[in-house]
Amino acid sequence: MSRIAAITAGCSATGLLQFAPLACPRCAGESPAADSAGSEQPLCDALLYTTQGRSARIEVAGARQQYFDFKVPGQATWQPGPIFPDGRRIVFLSMEPRRDGPGKAFDAYYTQTPTHLWLYDLPSGELTELCTQDRVAAFVTPALLIDDERMLIQVVRDGVGQIYNVKLDGSDAREFTQAGEGLPYGLSLSPDGRRVAFHLASPAGYQVWTSDLGGKNRHLIAADPAYLYFGTSWSPDGQSVLFVDCHFQDDPGHDWADVCVARVEGGPHRVLTTGQSMWFAATYGNADTRGGGSNLPSWTRDGKILYPRRRPNSKVAWEFQPQRPDTDHFNRDFKPELAQGGTEICRLDPLDGSCEVLIDNEPGIWDFRAAQSPDGRWVAFCRAATGEAPALWVFDAESGAARQLTRGWNDRGADHPKWLAVR
Repeated sequence: MSRIAAITAGCSATGLLQFAPLACPRCAGESPAADSAGSEQPLCDALLYTTQGRSARIEVAGARQQYFDFKVPGQATWQPGPIFPDGRRIVFLSMEPRRDGPGKAFDAYYTQTPTHLWLYDLPSGELTELCTQDRVAAFVTPALLIDDERMLIQVVRDGVGQIYNVKLDGSDAREFTQAGEGLPYGLSLSPDGRRVAFHLASPAGYQVWTSDLGGKNRHLIAADPAYLYFGTSWSPDGQSVLFVDCHFQDDPGHDWADVCVARVEGGPHRVLTTGQSMWFAATYGNADTRGGGSNLPSWTRDGKILYPRRRPNSKVAWEFQPQRPDTDHFNRDFKPELAQGGTEICRLDPLDGSCEVLIDNEPGIWDFRAAQSPDGRWVAFCRAATGEAPALWVFDAESGAARQLTRGWNDRGADHPKWLAVR
């Protein structure tokens, strides 16, 4: 047993799961999945996703689906965070009822919401609370798993955000960024595990940096107060960092951006797309199922880039309202009659700039959040028709076909897919 599995600090609970009774032909001969905790529940290629404040996992081949129900009092929402390399241990984030809302502005009250971090062990069903020792703030979120012993967490106190490098129980907290230099997020770990890339919402604008695991030995990748540089991911060879560039002065709703890449050894970054053609601030649903969140490009195993490219003259159904105060971090009005176009998943070669449509669709369809499976066979993505909640889909590179996996809890949407590679 690794030291992480032996952590006993804080609350321990059992994670119950509800199963859809669909069998997987690839698992023929295995014992059927049980709906009680503490038993092995083998899945083939599987995805984690979120739906209406819940977390779930679903099997690609057989479509068995499981909703996590941890039975922990006082927690309003759950979402998966970092996944350990073995694919059997997951860090979850839970939040108590949000402190913002009517009459309480998002910026001032959201980060007053108490959060909790948990380690969930899939084979045993054991749930153990993390970061209970020497807790530095009520609002703590998982930013990046460093190894079996430590992780980076985002902490917000009195409206000031920082990243700390901590042991998994929360002790031995070391400042990764300093108070006042900006809110850091969008973190990613280099393939060799020695460097971190992140963007910093600094007083001088959104900047992209790399550093060592302690936040030192920094290298500036991109910075310009006229542009919003956001999100990071390392290329498979560890030589480049991928991020986006949003022209926020012309686009205050951050609907669109361009795809950028920079070599980590230095030199200016390259903008690989033109015309702010990538869908950045994904928004979807109707007044009852609205949702969204920052949408980022992703690498494939062979060093290509997947991103959601907009059709010409596309306009989203949720129109941003810059003239009024933002009280909910959404600040949009639903105007489906003005919507047009859509987005399609494309594969971009950063070496020669060539781009091809990977997954066909039709106008009025918005595809986003594409992520290739670890073995390269599948691409998971979300698909939403204008004014509808998204469904979770997969594209099969072997057959060239795409199919829907789930529409989420009570068909109210599935978002934020993450591959769960069980080994």
